[in-house]
Amino acid sequence: MPNPEMKQATPWHALESGEVIERVDGASTGLSDAEVRRRLERHGPNQLPEAAPPTWWGILLRQFYNPLIFVLGLAAVVAILIGDWKDASFIGIVLLANSLIGGYQEWRAEQSSRALQKLLHVRVTVSRDGATREIASEEVVPGDLVFLESGNRVPADLRLLSAQGLQIDESFLTGESVAVTKDPDWQGAAETPLGDQQNMAFGGAVVTRGRGRGIVVQTGAETVVGHLAQAVTSADSGTAPLLKRMHGFARLVAAVVLIIATVLGGIGVLIHGRENLDQIFLFTVALAVAAIPEGLPAALTVALAIATSRMAKRRVIVRRLAAVEGLGSCTMVASDKTGTLTCNELTVRTVLLTDGKRLEVTGEGFSPEGEVRDGENPIGIDGAEGLGDLVLAGALCNEADLYKHDGEWDWRGDATDIALLALARKLGRSRDELSRTFPQVHEIPFEAEHRYAATYHRDGDAVRVFVKGATERVVEMCDLDSEARQRFAEAAEVLAIEGYRVLALAMGPAPSEQELDKKSVEPSGLTLLGFIGMIDPLRPGVKDSIAHCHQAGVRVCMITGDHPITATAIARELGIASEETEAITGAELEGKSETELEEIIRERSIFARVAPQQKLDLVQAAQRVGHFVAVTGDGVNDAPALRAANIGVAMGLSGTDVAREAAELVVSDDDFSSIVGGIEEGRVAYDNVRKVVAQLTATGAAEVMLVCFALAAGGVLALMAGGFPGATEGTGPQILLPLLPVQLLWLNLVTNGIQGVALAFEPSEGDVLKRRPRPPEEPIFNRLMIERTLIASGVMATVAFGLYIYGLSQGWSTLQTGNLLLLLMVLFENIHVGNNRSETKTAFAFSPFRSPYLLAGVVGALVVHILGMNLPILRDILQTEPVGLRTWATLLMLALTVLVAMEIHKWSWAKRYPDGYHSASGGPDRK
Repeated sequence: MPNPEMKQATPWHALESGEVIERVDGASTGLSDAEVRRRLERHGPNQLPEAAPPTWWGILLRQFYNPLIFVLGLAAVVAILIGDWKDASFIGIVLLANSLIGGYQEWRAEQSSRALQKLLHVRVTVSRDGATREIASEEVVPGDLVFLESGNRVPADLRLLSAQGLQIDESFLTGESVAVTKDPDWQGAAETPLGDQQNMAFGGAVVTRGRGRGIVVQTGAETVVGHLAQAVTSADSGTAPLLKRMHGFARLVAAVVLIIATVLGGIGVLIHGRENLDQIFLFTVALAVAAIPEGLPAALTVALAIATSRMAKRRVIVRRLAAVEGLGSCTMVASDKTGTLTCNELTVRTVLLTDGKRLEVTGEGFSPEGEVRDGENPIGIDGAEGLGDLVLAGALCNEADLYKHDGEWDWRGDATDIALLALARKLGRSRDELSRTFPQVHEIPFEAEHRYAATYHRDGDAVRVFVKGATERVVEMCDLDSEARQRFAEAAEVLAIEGYRVLALAMGPAPSEQELDKKSVEPSGLTLLGFIGMIDPLRPGVKDSIAHCHQAGVRVCMITGDHPITATAIARELGIASEETEAITGAELEGKSETELEEIIRERSIFARVAPQQKLDLVQAAQRVGHFVAVTGDGVNDAPALRAANIGVAMGLSGTDVAREAAELVVSDDDFSSIVGGIEEGRVAYDNVRKVVAQLTATGAAEVMLVCFALAAGGVLALMAGGFPGATEGTGPQILLPLLPVQLLWLNLVTNGIQGVALAFEPSEGDVLKRRPRPPEEPIFNRLMIERTLIASGVMATVAFGLYIYGLSQGWSTLQTGNLLLLLMVLFENIHVGNNRSETKTAFAFSPFRSPYLLAGVVGALVVHILGMNLPILRDILQTEPVGLRTWATLLMLALTVLVAMEIHKWSWAKRYPDGYHSASGGPDRK
């Protein structure tokens, strides 16, 4: 597998341009058509690798990869072998319904989130056979000469040969929100980080300013982006915690069924003899049917499908059904900064004028909606001395566009320039208007070596120059004494420490237009206008979302490629770290052992200037120390960590295709707060799964106990050699079978199945974000559920068997008694649904109308059974008959015993754990 680190196999940035051209066998006039064809055959088209989309039948078959499904399938095979086609048909219908529901949900999610490979699907200008041509990016080969200009997407990895004011946005790779200035004459060491390679342009990056020419050194899968994409498509993202728990639960059920059926079947042979093998076999099937919660796979699928729908309403697209609950289980969110916590849109937040006055600027992102304030008071362009000139300089020394399109603000160009135009708009000025008043006559584009940009504009008969750039560079151009220069440098440093990107602006008289043709003329004797502090603003609501994560016991870490000062300032503002906490950089992480990384991830929450491989290492270190990690991100640089994470969450709007392909979940609105909604819905989904499991297993366990009681009673009758009317003469007493296998299937699949599915619709209990996360390795059956299951099933089995024995003692036939038992079990299910609406809160805490789906499910299950008692076709299958109102009332009173028992248990539980109990932790809640 290609190394997922962002390092080239050949350090092209460390080589002289002549050596690069020689190594790729390039030519100054470009390649010939014949040579291009040969290279296309050797290297293949310039395309990113991507995983093949799953087929519909593959998604359908995936629904059967569940141990519970295997157990159900085995039960169906057994039923067919003994000729019980009714039972086999029931199970077959459940398996088919489960696969169709789950398959449809996953197919729809896959269709919604399937990423199109857009990063390299562009047109590109190249030189071939001495002529300039425009070709599809797929046709680019190593050795091609490529021309770049503002607005172009780089088609492949290039070693730059020439550039004029070339700036490229590489945020999708590095996380750095400011475009990188390129310098083809720069040459660095082989180990220079990707973000600092000034003579390279990487495939998928966007040119924001200037022009350039470069030679292609890598294409397709061999590019930096290609290595990442290949790592993503070949990696395994692991197993969701719910699947782990359900697999464990299914294995437990299978083992219990096999052991109990074998042991009790053997006991049956000892008691009743070989002559009753057919009855013993029927008894064993009945026992297996009772023990297996046949309705669970369908109910589980529905619960996850409902959660998927709820998450979609909260802007989270689920690509894998089992990942729904995974987000709710996460104990750590490792988030990118740029585009995830922030808007990836630089915004001017503060203005420092030369008289020391500091102004604050409101608004978010590139939108010009906002105002400039002096303290609490909004001001206009003339509200502070020098503000008008500063805004004029920022708007004129500018190459970007900010305009309205179809009623919405749109923009083009470098992020810094757009931020300056937005500031001007907030004060009622536009570049177009100012350019007409002060037409441009010359410019010096921004270049790395002089770290400033300047434009010259006619002002009446004179010419004025407007300059913007790095603080120290612009200050030295100004007419200032050493003391003033020191003072202004210190003022700018204060802004930088606060996390702002600082830009200085100045203006002054300029030489005549004739002298401006000499490019060597550098501005001097300027008047310093002030400094602007820019920041990539936080996404709205993200601070509250992180606070909710902390409240929910979920730790948030920032892992970014941005500057450590910026990362620290953002993290402190968000509450990710305290005021004393500093960022740890990628350079400090170099060479750390796994043990050292584990110690670092325990103590630190801000990581800056981090390479993709280091981000992957940090995620894996967090997993080793016990965290269930959700990784969020939008760039290609996030993709390896997204794939390695327990749950990968990609941004849908700004996210790259590679990032979306790597993730299990996609946030469609790029809002971090949607992730908190996803955590909440994931926890609600798991709560509902537990409720469904509790409902189905308690009644199933009661049925098993009932059958076992019957076996024990049969043994007693065998020893007594006679007894109740249910016994037969001859070889010994007949095996007491309280409920037929088809009746058990009716209970498990139909009446309880309907209510189990309805439980999946339960809304949140309101406190899910106040709990600690559940340990991923924790089984479904923890101490609380075991106690609840044993008590509920014990009460139901004891009362039901008492009724059965009473019926037989009164001379009722086994069919009459079985009919009453079946109705009693349905009523038990109806009552127990109310118990399972909360594990610890009283059944009377929630109105029955709070969940209309559950109310309809309970009523529907009862109505279905009434039909089963009255419709001839169902009566023949189920061996049922109608009963009178007095019998209904008696059975209802008996069924209420399970409500009383569970209310007593909840009261006892609250007494034992008065400070609260986290049901998944296995002990008292330590908040």
